[in-house]
Amino acid sequence: MKEEVKRLVETLELVPHPEGGYYRETYRSRDSIPSHLLENQQQGDRNVCTCIYFLLTSDSFSAFHKIQQDEIWHFYKGAPIELHQISPTGQYTKSLIGNYLAAGHTPQLVVPGGSWFAAAISAPGSYALVGCTVAPGFDFQDFIFADREALLLAFPEHIDIIKRYTRS
Repeated sequence: MKEEVKRLVETLELVPHPEGGYYRETYRSRDSIPSHLLENQQQGDRNVCTCIYFLLTSDSFSAFHKIQQDEIWHFYKGAPIELHQISPTGQYTKSLIGNYLAAGHTPQLVVPGGSWFAAAISAPGSYALVGCTVAPGFDFQDFIFADREALLLAFPEHIDIIKRYTRS
């Protein structure tokens, strides 16, 4: 795995992502949406759409975070990703993003804006390469890391998953 991950990082020119894993932005639309037209009233205008490569290994995880926009995950290769979501109302869902359709995996998944989500690979010594598309386009101003204590206070029924996928 380590050689394949190294090759992907070098070939795709990936860099470490603050949430865990590696990434590189591959697309940012030229068109933008003025902030006063955005439903969530983000600070500043947003590009219509953005897209990244995202590489995750079983040695790390993507910690709980949220953005205001919808994020679409597209599976490319590797082991399936467990994607954990907690909706604004506290509903928990676990999805498997992968290409083993007979095992219930989905090759594409939408995370609704405003949902807390985290991702991990449960197969030891594995990795996954996915693409993530965000519309309206992603801006790090919209990125919010989960505070473990605040998330536990808001959703105590999900204590195990929150403790597992937050950084203290």
